[in-house]
Amino acid sequence: MKKLTSSLSYVILAVISFISLFPFYMMITMSTYKTEQIFQSMPFLPSDYFGKNIATVFQSNFLQSYGNSLFISVVSMAVCVLVSAMVGYAMLVYDFKFKKALMNFIMLTMMVPTQIGIIGYMIEMRTLHLTGTLWPMILLWFANGFGAFWMIQFINGSMPMEIVESARIDGAGELKIFFGMVFPCIRPGVLTLCLLIFLWSWNSYLVPLVFVNNESLNTIPIFIKSLANAYRTDYGAQLSGLLLATIPLLIMFICGSKSFIKGLTAGAVKG
Repeated sequence: MKKLTSSLSYVILAVISFISLFPFYMMITMSTYKTEQIFQSMPFLPSDYFGKNIATVFQSNFLQSYGNSLFISVVSMAVCVLVSAMVGYAMLVYDFKFKKALMNFIMLTMMVPTQIGIIGYMIEMRTLHLTGTLWPMILLWFANGFGAFWMIQFINGSMPMEIVESARIDGAGELKIFFGMVFPCIRPGVLTLCLLIFLWSWNSYLVPLVFVNNESLNTIPIFIKSLANAYRTDYGAQLSGLLLATIPLLIMFICGSKSFIKGLTAGAVKG
């Protein structure tokens, strides 16, 4: 009976994996066809048009758009994770006035869609004379409600407060405690948040669509959308661009998959 249950579990996992990976396989396959061939029938086997689709992609400003997206995602990820970790640490270690109100405000920001505040954010960026730059796509992530809430919950569930108390007794400063002792303890949560913020900023479409008014500022989603003209949309080239755009995400997930899974489950049991 145990062997049957184990076999059934593997079968279910195989079916779920197939369903999850099939769209990715179809993206790879369709990126090797002409646009006209894609709509003739459902292609299940690769064709020989992939090189021409890739050439079409690189004839535009793909490398610059790729570099823009990398810069935005890396800076957004680094600052967002650092700020979120500091917020999580401060919320659990220090007692201060309006602490509960601040926690409620953080949770409230998670309930407000980005679309609601986009007009106010645009006015703010125009006032700061940051329109026409990459900074509006970056600053949006510096104070992230989900990141702060994630680190609060993770630190609360995985970091013993005795570490901080012992370090203070030994005369360590707050920055030394945070970077030297707390950060290593919350490494799985930090890496998980790194993956999520990088993914979200890399795939962000609405904010770049609003703020990008110059081809040199294109991000990958805007660039892929631009692979069209007034008479024809080159879906084959767009799919090839999407394939290239997934490479950083795949590399990050492959390198950090163990930490990602550990980060999702580490806070489940305190101690």
